[in-house]
Amino acid sequence: MLKKSLLSKVLFVCFLVPSALIQAAEVNVYSYRQPFLVKPLFDVFTQETGIKVNVVFAKKGMAERLAREGEHSPADILLTTDISRLVELHDNNLLQTVQSEILEQAVPEKFQSKDNTWYALTMRVRNIYSSKRLGNIALNYEDLADPKYKARVCTRSGKHPYNVALVSSMIAEHGEEKTLTWLENLKENLARKPQGSDRGQVQAIHQNLCDLSLGNSYYFGKMLNDEKQKVWANEVNINFPNQANRGAHVNISGVAMAKYAPNSKNALALMEFLVSEKAQQMYAETNMEYPVREGVAVSALVSSWGQFKADELSLETIAKHRKSAIKLLDKAKFDL
Repeated sequence: MLKKSLLSKVLFVCFLVPSALIQAAEVNVYSYRQPFLVKPLFDVFTQETGIKVNVVFAKKGMAERLAREGEHSPADILLTTDISRLVELHDNNLLQTVQSEILEQAVPEKFQSKDNTWYALTMRVRNIYSSKRLGNIALNYEDLADPKYKARVCTRSGKHPYNVALVSSMIAEHGEEKTLTWLENLKENLARKPQGSDRGQVQAIHQNLCDLSLGNSYYFGKMLNDEKQKVWANEVNINFPNQANRGAHVNISGVAMAKYAPNSKNALALMEFLVSEKAQQMYAETNMEYPVREGVAVSALVSSWGQFKADELSLETIAKHRKSAIKLLDKAKFDL
């Protein structure tokens, strides 16, 4: 009789425990990152922790989806490909604060938010690719607006997050008035209407359509490892801009915890794993990005491009100019 009474009490207490506190051995990820890159990382995480990783991949619309799902969203972790998308999630109140000494110590201060809502995972430089026809030249972002390069520059849409972040950094450095003039003069130097991808701009240089283009550093490595695209990459030099002054603009891929994460403990475990030496090394080798964690070596191919000086401005400071950057791009009619 006593045993039955004790069992009844145990069951009664279990029913009183909120279901949100009983977390399954899984974590749900909404990701802008490509499957081939993150799946190997998630597989290792599952092997080490027993926590299953469920992933929803998307090219756009993460903020809209999270807002629509509200507190019923299954999302725990959000992976993004640049600072603009992290800021969008933050500004729409879709993130929660994450307190973790592991994250704070692994990620340099300029690559994490002051309110502990997002953290960088990898770095990529916004390079200037130049045709080997020009020889070895030192370039600044400002040089893209020089009249001597009229009809010789190619780029993807100015509204693409990678370019919005670059324009934001220009505003942080020069102010809105000078940045607008730079955009207008850069537009005059375009060889064609902004279009395509970063790799497509290097292809355009190979086709003699232009001599200069903007592109993220890791795309150079991807092209060199692609039999079809290797011929494009072999026609250009990869330049780290502004090495004699403020340094090259660096963007990031990043991670954040969703506001209503149902599996927050598992989510934190995954976030901390992604900044571990093992995961950072996998990022470096697989995607030819720069590890955000100090002391982790870049891949041999990336190392062959040499070292570079990075802009010291925090990404949070740069991101504050995101809306102004979009307004200036509209004002310059950059994509038209």
